[in-house]
Amino acid sequence: MKILVTGAHGFVGHKLMELCEGTIAAPSLRNATAEEVQRVIEESKADVILHTAAVSDIAACANDPEASYQANVLLPEYLARAGQGRKLICFSSDQVYSGCSGEGPYTEETVQPANRYAEQKLEMEQRVLNICPEAVLLRAEWMYDYWTKRSNYLMTILNAEGTVSFSSRQYRGITYLNEVAENMKNVIAMPGGVYNFGSETRLSMYEITCQFAAYIGKDVRVIDAAPRHNLWMNCEKAKTYGVVFSDALDGLKKCAEDYELCRH
Repeated sequence: MKILVTGAHGFVGHKLMELCEGTIAAPSLRNATAEEVQRVIEESKADVILHTAAVSDIAACANDPEASYQANVLLPEYLARAGQGRKLICFSSDQVYSGCSGEGPYTEETVQPANRYAEQKLEMEQRVLNICPEAVLLRAEWMYDYWTKRSNYLMTILNAEGTVSFSSRQYRGITYLNEVAENMKNVIAMPGGVYNFGSETRLSMYEITCQFAAYIGKDVRVIDAAPRHNLWMNCEKAKTYGVVFSDALDGLKKCAEDYELCRH
């Protein structure tokens, strides 16, 4: 099986290239036309397209909605049209729940985007599935890894000096990037549709951070910040197809052991 990875040098893409068999890197598709996307896919002779490239910075999407729309909506649409006969997997985001008023955890049917990035991701899901019902859309959580090229939850904790702030009234799954790659074989086999994708939790971000900092021996004081919106997902649908993650805190502990981050 040959797997074409877009965004192969990015945060998610580099890990898929490292840990998944049969991967090949797509060239940069920034500002690519539909015809250029078609050519790249045909020349790759790939069986599967793993689309990870995106403009994921919320502020960047708000400040330049035209450029982010090209990356977050039109490019996936081009891939869906060009990739007929191939399995298409696109990374979406837990931000589609950013405007939900209920406590959660949210199932796939409950969405309410509250920022431009989330709106674009939800539109992308709908457009891709209209073109290619067999496509798999993964509503990914905040992912982390020991990777100095991009800020993420793990690096925030490791680089913290003195204090770090998270809310005891915010619930959100966070996901070890290695486990994302480890689940790809089962993801590829899933039927088309939208899936919540990542680690589940019953702990607040404040509780997770307190316990993880203590586990690795990080001398940092965790401040209970003002409440933020919940991005708390129920991932039972994906579990029925063998896509299983550690819970959020256990995933962090696994990551700490893998990278030998514990100080005690």
